[in-house]
Amino acid sequence: MGPNSTDVNAPPDADRVNIFDTTLRDGEQSPGISLNAAEKVEIAQQLVRLGVDVIEAGFPIASPGDFEAVQAIARTVEGPVICGLARTHKADIDAAWGAVKDAERPRIHTFISTSDIHIEHQMQTDREDVKGQAKAAVTMARAYCDNVEFSPMDATRSDFEYTAEVLQIAIDAGATVINVPDTVGYATPEEYAAMWRRFYELVPDLLKVETSVHCHDDLGLAVANSYAGVMAGCRQVECAINGLGERAGNCSLEEIAMLIRVREDAHGFTTGINSREIARTSRLVSRLTGYPVQPNKAIVGRNAFAHESGIHQDGVLKERTTFEIMDAREVGFESNSIVLGKHSGRHALKDALEQLGYKVDGNALNSAFKTFKEVADRKKQVTALDLEAIVSDEMRDRADAHELASFEVTAATGKEPLARIGVSLPSGEEVVGESSGDGPIDAIFRAIQAAVGIESEMVKYTVEAVTGGEDALGEVTVQLRTNGALASGSGVATDIIEASARAYLRALSNSLEGAATREAEAATAEAAIERTGP
Repeated sequence: MGPNSTDVNAPPDADRVNIFDTTLRDGEQSPGISLNAAEKVEIAQQLVRLGVDVIEAGFPIASPGDFEAVQAIARTVEGPVICGLARTHKADIDAAWGAVKDAERPRIHTFISTSDIHIEHQMQTDREDVKGQAKAAVTMARAYCDNVEFSPMDATRSDFEYTAEVLQIAIDAGATVINVPDTVGYATPEEYAAMWRRFYELVPDLLKVETSVHCHDDLGLAVANSYAGVMAGCRQVECAINGLGERAGNCSLEEIAMLIRVREDAHGFTTGINSREIARTSRLVSRLTGYPVQPNKAIVGRNAFAHESGIHQDGVLKERTTFEIMDAREVGFESNSIVLGKHSGRHALKDALEQLGYKVDGNALNSAFKTFKEVADRKKQVTALDLEAIVSDEMRDRADAHELASFEVTAATGKEPLARIGVSLPSGEEVVGESSGDGPIDAIFRAIQAAVGIESEMVKYTVEAVTGGEDALGEVTVQLRTNGALASGSGVATDIIEASARAYLRALSNSLEGAATREAEAATAEAAIERTGP
């Protein structure tokens, strides 16, 4: 037990809290996020460096692309448990096992709602049927896999006695992990802890399995509720990088991990998280998903360790702990110490990238080196943050995507900018489009539309500097809606216009891929499913 722990349910040596990361499943269900298999594998490999215990890699039945991504992670990522989500349908469980079976440590996570509002209105069935489905699903999953997790969705709005019956059924059928989620972010910390204490009373066999929390942030309480569950006896927290997830998101991995680390004196718990990888992981996920991190975000926001008040600045200069409860270096904000110049060679670049966790060889190294030289010619110094941005940007290019071949912006008649954009199509053909516009950015977007012949609705456009200074790399994020599909794309360059063009083309490719996936799913009744989960 921790020195001040009130937990009476977990065994006395259970001071280790396992971190279950659902960035690639629940996080990817955030509107506009569309990660391809290579990007998911890249994030999964970084999650290994971060030290997570479980990676929920996706929902394999959702689409062929999701199945392939989960399978790729299972086959290439070593260390953590690799988990696939499944409803209680046989097809879901078969797909989940097919996707994760090659993992070093596979897990099937199956779920079904236990709240009357879901049973009646969403599932249109009854309580007895839910109990039968739970038993059958866990039994099927356990026949495939020794590691099976079960979740009663919307548990915090369920009848506790009934949910306890379902939990007992799942344990009897062979579930090894029981997760009781606050699916709609409804509970308060006091209620969530009381719920768990009640379940431990009603289902003594919970002491024989691992118990888990999964909390959403609709009322801003996901981290607080997750912590309350830990204090009540749970030893797995389901969370996502940057708090990504359905609606308002999930429990933020970086926040719960640092809460446990910084306040170990209050509870005595630990995790396996390598905190120095937190900032890098946050930046990677932000770049690949197109979801910027708000400046005042705890732990990973750019203002997390900034001080504007003169009193605060004075105090920190005299003694950091006067106003900082964490050292920025604990979460990896010192990584900008790597600096390269325009005379640095391939070996220096490769060495710097390896220090950052990137193993780049062959054509990938040549491509990264070419981009590095282009950036270095415009910047005096290329820092670690710049290198991360460059490599992440290079990795986003796909053989089946629209790519920027050339661009030119000039002043046209009437002083409206005129853009001429060359685009490489997925077929390999290069097309060119020209257009004027209300400013250079509008002109290049119109020129791209003219080149590819596809109109898209601009939903969001953001630009941020990767580092400080006048010569900073610019990172642009574009969110588009194309044929009803919403997707984001990002681009990095010292020229904001070029970065914007790259971002637009990536968003276009992702949204077209999303639209095609939706059409394929709609073609068969089995594929046209509701993407949901605990």
